[in-house]
Amino acid sequence: MLYKDLKNGKEKLSLIGLGYVGMPIAHAFAKKGLHVIGFDLNNEKIELYKSGVDPTNEIGDEEIKKTKIQFTSDESDLKRAKFHIIAVPTPVNTDHTPDLTPVIGASEIVGRNLVPGSIIVYESTVYPGCTEDVCIPILEKNSGMKCGVDFKVGYSPERINPGDKIHRLENIHKIVSAIDLESLEEIKSVYDLVIEVGTHSVSNLRTAEAVKVVENSQRDINIAFMNELAMVFDKMNIDTNEVVDGMNTKWNALGFRPGLVGGHCIGVDPYYFTYEAEKLGYHSQIILNGRIVNDSMGAYVANAAIKKMIEAGQAPKKSRVVILGLTFKENCPDTRNSKVDDIIKQLNKYGIEPTVVDPWVSKIDVKYEYRVELTDIDEVKDADCIIVAVAHDEFRSMCLDDLKKLYRVCPDEDKVFIDVKGLYNISDLEASGMKWWRL
Repeated sequence: MLYKDLKNGKEKLSLIGLGYVGMPIAHAFAKKGLHVIGFDLNNEKIELYKSGVDPTNEIGDEEIKKTKIQFTSDESDLKRAKFHIIAVPTPVNTDHTPDLTPVIGASEIVGRNLVPGSIIVYESTVYPGCTEDVCIPILEKNSGMKCGVDFKVGYSPERINPGDKIHRLENIHKIVSAIDLESLEEIKSVYDLVIEVGTHSVSNLRTAEAVKVVENSQRDINIAFMNELAMVFDKMNIDTNEVVDGMNTKWNALGFRPGLVGGHCIGVDPYYFTYEAEKLGYHSQIILNGRIVNDSMGAYVANAAIKKMIEAGQAPKKSRVVILGLTFKENCPDTRNSKVDDIIKQLNKYGIEPTVVDPWVSKIDVKYEYRVELTDIDEVKDADCIIVAVAHDEFRSMCLDDLKKLYRVCPDEDKVFIDVKGLYNISDLEASGMKWWRL
C-alpha cells in the first residue's frame, strides 16, 4: 500500500502550491515524519521558505526553519513523489466565471511528472464535476497514462481558515473522496495521519466538490441577509449590531453579522456553484442575489463615509481619508479578493485617493496587486475621515482618543469616523463628539 510506503519513508508526498492552504498541509505531513516535497512556481516564495521565512504567517518563521520539507520550483523533482496534493488557488474571472488556469496548470505539471502507481488529490475549490471532466483528462494527456489503471485520483476540499489559530488543519474534520474504494482507503489513511479529529468519507468526487462550494455559499447567504438588514436598519436609524446582540440571546440564533465578504473562499465559491448549475439549466434564485448584496458592501461603506463628510461640512474631494486595514480579514496577511479595495475604488470615483494603512501585508505585494501605496500608522496625520475596515489587533487596541490624534486639528464634530467592524460601543462613539457611522 502507498500509505505504508509513505509512512515508512519508502515513498514521498508532494504538495503543489505553497500558499495559505498548501503550506500548513505540507508542514503537517513533514512533522509526522513523511518525506515531503513542497513545490511552487513562485521561485521568490521558495527562496523565502528556504531561508526560514514564512510569507503566509500560517506556520511561522521558526517552524519553517525547522521543517524538513524539500522546497523546490523545479517540477522534475515531483517525479520522486507518488502521492500528490494539489492546493493551488481557483479564483474567478471579471465576469464571475471560474478561472481554472491555476488548477489546469498544476494538472499539466503533475501529469508531465507522473509515475505509475501514483495518487493525486485535489484540494482546490472547483465546481462539482470539474475534477472528472477537466483535471483527469489533463493528467491522462500529459502523462500518457490511464486514470483508474495507472494512477488514481481523489478530492479533499480544503477547510483551512487563514489567520485562525484555533481552527487548524489538525482539528477540522476533513472530507475525503476518490474514484474507487481502494484509493479512498489509501487517501483516508494518509490524511488520518495529520487530521486528529478524523476524516469523513463521501461516495464520490462530485459530492466532495459540492460539500466545499455549498458550505461557503451557506455562509455567504447568511452574511448577505445581515448586510441587507444593515442597509434597511440604517434607513430606520437602528443600530444593526445592537439588534444582533439582542437576537443572539436566543439559543438558536446563528450569530452572523454584517460585513465585507472577501477572501478566496466565501467571495468566490458561490460563483463556482452557480456556474455549473446554469450550465445544467438552473438559474440561482438565492445564491447569486446573496453575492450581489455582498459585492455591493464596499461601495455602500464608501458612500456612507461621503454622506458623513458632507454632514460634517467637509468637501469630500478635498478631504483626507484614511483607511485602516486592507486584508480580507483580521490578523492575517491575505489580501485575496479584499472588499476594502471596493471602498477604495468607490472613493476614487469621488476624486478621493485615500491613505491606506495595514501592518500585516507586504507593501511591494499590495502595490503590485492593488496599485496601493501603503503608509505606516505613525506617518498618518491631518485626517478628515478615518475608516476602520479591518479589525487587526493593532487597530483594536486603539481607543477613540488614540484615533483622534490622527486627525487634523479641528473641533471633534468636524471629524468623521467610520467603524465598519463595530469595534466601538455606541455610548463611546456618541461621547466622542465625532460624526460617526458603523455598519
